[in-house]
Amino acid sequence: MELLRKWLGHPEDIYNLLRFKMGGYRAVMPRMDTVSGEGCAGGGMPFAVAGARCSRWGAGHERRRRGTLSCPGADRVHAVCIFYLVLRALDTVEDDMSIPLDVKVPMLHEFHSHLYQPDWKYTESKEKDRQVLEDFPTISMEFRNLSKVYQDVISDICHKMGVGMAEFLEKKVDSQHEWDKYCHYVAGLVGIGLSQLFSASELEDSIVGQDTDLANSMGLFLQKTNIIRDYLEDQLEGREFWPREVWSRYAQKLSDLAKPENIDVAVQCLNELITNALHHVPDVLTYLSRLKNQSVFNFCAIPQVMAIATLAACYNNQQVFRGVVKIRKGQAVTLMMDATNIQAVKAIMYQYVEEIYQKIPSTDPSSNKTQQVIASIRALSLPGSPMASRHHYSPIYLSCAMLLAALSWQYLSTLSKATEEYVQAGE
Repeated sequence: MELLRKWLGHPEDIYNLLRFKMGGYRAVMPRMDTVSGEGCAGGGMPFAVAGARCSRWGAGHERRRRGTLSCPGADRVHAVCIFYLVLRALDTVEDDMSIPLDVKVPMLHEFHSHLYQPDWKYTESKEKDRQVLEDFPTISMEFRNLSKVYQDVISDICHKMGVGMAEFLEKKVDSQHEWDKYCHYVAGLVGIGLSQLFSASELEDSIVGQDTDLANSMGLFLQKTNIIRDYLEDQLEGREFWPREVWSRYAQKLSDLAKPENIDVAVQCLNELITNALHHVPDVLTYLSRLKNQSVFNFCAIPQVMAIATLAACYNNQQVFRGVVKIRKGQAVTLMMDATNIQAVKAIMYQYVEEIYQKIPSTDPSSNKTQQVIASIRALSLPGSPMASRHHYSPIYLSCAMLLAALSWQYLSTLSKATEEYVQAGE
């Protein structure tokens, strides 16, 4: 009955899940490359499926690096997949607490060199994703079979990321500058690397790969969103990624923010960090406006709209310190189908920053800064596009959705599981 109440509370989710299942996914995953006309690898297999197979090899890739992309030609998809697996292997080394620091640090520094060593593998990892290290000879062989232009990008990003990870192994994130630096190493570099792959493949203009500041902002926006949302999960696992410069103004220890008596100042700290993350949105919109290939646009835009929806759900929300805040599956599917062009994305951004604006407490220490950054986003996200009212369906659609909710909620529960691999990017 809880699921039924959930559907009844948001009947538009039912409509959109059905629309997605009945063919709406085709707008997200076109089958042919709009640039080269090449068919997708595997007889039309979309990259979302190829990516899911990659992540099964990696046994549960981090939410922070998931996305959805229709495959734009076998070689290009393969390059992105290998890029993913290499970084998954690098992440596994960083995450494995059983590896002594005197072993882990040089391993991270030298990891990129193992891409050119056919027999290198690591069999002593205790991490759940250890298979990518145990099977690394297969990954590195596939890497060496890529075109040199792809190899150079992947190797360079792997090297920079490994050095950055090693830097933060023995120090915490203190200043906001260091927060940006950490997010650059673990996510900004991913955005830069993908952008360079898009340009190298000629799917996008060279400026997309050359403008590393914008590509970096794409990664920082996603990474900061996840760090903000995952406060409690990270605390329970002994990890701290919120910058001391911010949280120390509200508590003596970061863990103190989870105490019930500190909930008011905890939410103020949360709002300040969300305001910080929102400063990346103008860069995100500029980056997306440059993209020409539909598959690449979908790949890049979907995680960004998921992020803004997540920040809107987290803003001024005490639940961040008590449990998990996630956007609904139906909401995520709607965003996936809608975010297929820049005007639609602008409308989505406008909608969610307006939602944040309506929740700004007048007594919040960051209220003025939040209002200012929202004003800058408004200037770039002018309302009036068809997407601005995308949630206002006709009464007949909503009536049908309500009836379906009452009669078919068990079926829809199964349906939502069937779409799980498409929705993971928003979780």
